[in-house]
Amino acid sequence: IVDYLAQRAEMVIRFQGGAEDQGAQQNVVVDRIQKAVSAQVGALSVDRVEFVGPKVGAELRRAGIKSMLIAFLLILVYVGFRFSIQFAPGGVIALIHDVLVTSSIWLLCGQQFDLQVLAALLAIIGYSINDTIVIFDRIREVMGIHTAQDLPAVINQAINETLSRTILTSGATLLAVIALLILGGEVIFPFAATMAIGIVVGSYSTVYIASPIMLILSGRKVEGESKA
Repeated sequence: IVDYLAQRAEMVIRFQGGAEDQGAQQNVVVDRIQKAVSAQVGALSVDRVEFVGPKVGAELRRAGIKSMLIAFLLILVYVGFRFSIQFAPGGVIALIHDVLVTSSIWLLCGQQFDLQVLAALLAIIGYSINDTIVIFDRIREVMGIHTAQDLPAVINQAINETLSRTILTSGATLLAVIALLILGGEVIFPFAATMAIGIVVGSYSTVYIASPIMLILSGRKVEGESKA
C-alpha cells in the first residue's frame, strides 16, 4: 500500500511480510522495495522503517478488544444506576452497533485497522453514549410529567424534543472532523475518517436502536406483570 503525503514529496509504503522478515531479512526486503521504487520515480531516501511483528499485533488486538469490553461493561453499569436496568441494554447494544458498523465500513473501504482507528472507536463509544443519555434523561423527565401517557408516545415526544440538539451537536462535531480530514493530512486521516463515519452512525443509532430496545424491554416487563 503506497500513500502519498499531501503537498510533500514523500510517501509511506506499507507491506505485509512473513515472520521471517526480521533483522537482516527485513533490510533485504526494504532494499528491494527502494530499488523498485527508485526505478520508477528516481533517487530517494528511506527516512525510517517500522516493523510490527505478529506477536505485537496480537497483543494490540487483545488490548483493543479488552478495552472495548471494559467500556461496554462500565457503561452498562452506569446507565443501569443512572436510570434503570431497562435503559442499560439499549444503550450498550447501540454502542456495539456503532462499533461494528463503523469498523465494517472502514474495512470495506480497504483501509488498514491500526491504533488510530481503535482510538477513534473508543472516542465514538463515549460520544454516542453521551447523546443516548441525553435522550434517556428526557424520556425519564417526560415519564414523570405525563404518568398516564403510553410509553411509545413518551419516547416519541422525548426524541422530537431532543432531535434539534442531536442534529446541531452532531453537525458541529462533524464539521470539525471534516476540517481535520481536509487539513490534517495523512497522519491524522485514519482517526478523522473513522470519527466521521462513527458520528453519522452514532447519531441515528441513538434514535432508532437505543430507544426502541428500551421500549421492547419495557413492554415485555409490563406483559409479565399483567400476566402475574
